[in-house]
Amino acid sequence: MTMSRVVVFDEFGGPEVLKVREEPVAAPAAGEVRVRIEAFAVNPLDVMARSGSSPAPVQLPGARLGVEGSGIVDAVGPDVASLRVGDPVIFAAVPDAAERGTYADHVVVPASRVLPRPDGLDAIEAAAVWVGYSTAYGALVETARMRPGDRILITAASGSVGRAAIQLANHLGAEPIAVTRSAGKATLLRDAGAATVIAHDAGDLGEQVLSRTGGEGVDIAFDLVGGPGVESLSRGIRPDGALVLAGFLDPRPAPLPFAPSTIRRYRSFDHTLDPAAVRRMAAFLAAAVRAGALHPAVERVFGFEQVAAAHAHVASGAHQGGKIVVTT
Repeated sequence: MTMSRVVVFDEFGGPEVLKVREEPVAAPAAGEVRVRIEAFAVNPLDVMARSGSSPAPVQLPGARLGVEGSGIVDAVGPDVASLRVGDPVIFAAVPDAAERGTYADHVVVPASRVLPRPDGLDAIEAAAVWVGYSTAYGALVETARMRPGDRILITAASGSVGRAAIQLANHLGAEPIAVTRSAGKATLLRDAGAATVIAHDAGDLGEQVLSRTGGEGVDIAFDLVGGPGVESLSRGIRPDGALVLAGFLDPRPAPLPFAPSTIRRYRSFDHTLDPAAVRRMAAFLAAAVRAGALHPAVERVFGFEQVAAAHAHVASGAHQGGKIVVTT
């Protein structure tokens, strides 16, 4: 019987609760494929699930992790015509990560949850691209209808979603304005493509935005933080602009009401479980990679047995914003 390494945890806690176990490799059922995973990324959702703060239920013991990764199809179940053994793929959505997450050598998932790997990306880059890109695309293009010439304010801009949003805005002819906690990351964000960088430690956020936009405000604010800071952020939006709430890095409640603007809440699975939206996302991603407009940022790569160290690195504060990737 072929065995596969799987990362599991039996209790909530720090990185030390993560254990590597071996389990039998399952065969795909009708409509499913088995993927031999080459690399997977560590995402905030994984950290939240491990620590017990995930908004989604996590059943213990034996919970798994991983919503993102890349690999090779190594078995195809009945009624699957879109994929063949040997196809390089990425995961488009793993909403049940606690049961079949990507922190493993193999995983069996519905064929609809994997996509062809974009040409031009290796396994490590491909493991780091989908969550950040699809969240930015879904929020800015599908939800907020970003247009050329729009001013786009992006909070938590040095993270993977923020960097993807900067690249998408540039690709579509919009103007990305990056927000970061301190001015120390200004050079990094300008190098990543931000037209303007605003730091929280330089004064009131809304006032800084209005100053940088000649008093007009931005067309779209893409907020990945949440919390009380949303009130100040909203004052930097045009009266007919949009505030897209897509993050919860700050768990404190956000005061209401905000300044006049259209408020939209965005959850990535609203689009990544919609086949039509996923087709649009995949086509746009492939075109942006071919054009050289999208470059997933990978900060550091760990080996499979170092998965707890990868989580510890994210929690240490030394993490600079590029994706943390684990290879198998």
